Amino acid sequence: LKDICNGNCFYRALCFGHLESLLQNDRNYFKDLLNMFVGVLEQCVADEHGETLLQLFNEQTTFDSMVQYLRLLTLAYLQNHADFFSHFVEAPSLKVYCTQEVETIAMECDHVDILALSEALGVSIHIASMGGRGTALILPKGSVHYIHPT
Repeated sequence: LKDICNGNCFYRALCFGHLESLLQNDRNYFKDLLNMFVGVLEQCVADEHGETLLQLFNEQTTFDSMVQYLRLLTLAYLQNHADFFSHFVEAPSLKVYCTQEVETIAMECDHVDILALSEALGVSIHIASMGGRGTALILPKGSVHYIHPT
């Protein structure tokens, strides 16, 4: 990547690296997942009664596609921030971790994945313990979180 020092070099390099990591996957696969995600969002916005979101998430194919899209976002963020995240995985490398833990469907999400996805989406994630201890974790630490009543 040719270095152009015009004040946008950081953003240009970040964008290039992010897109480059996404392109290592099947291009049509990622595009299809993105289109599915946007399609679900458009259907939910058009729903005046607010029933579409629950209905769509009860459809296995829609749910699987949405989860896979978020896994790819997590993967891309981890790889683009490998210098930071590589210190927090137990696998031989971050690439191995991503292949075994992030890309694989039905694998449990770890703190590393949650932090990466929250940063990729620019959202705070509040994790409540279901073990009865009443503890909670907010990622990233110090962020403001919003709980939407349902």
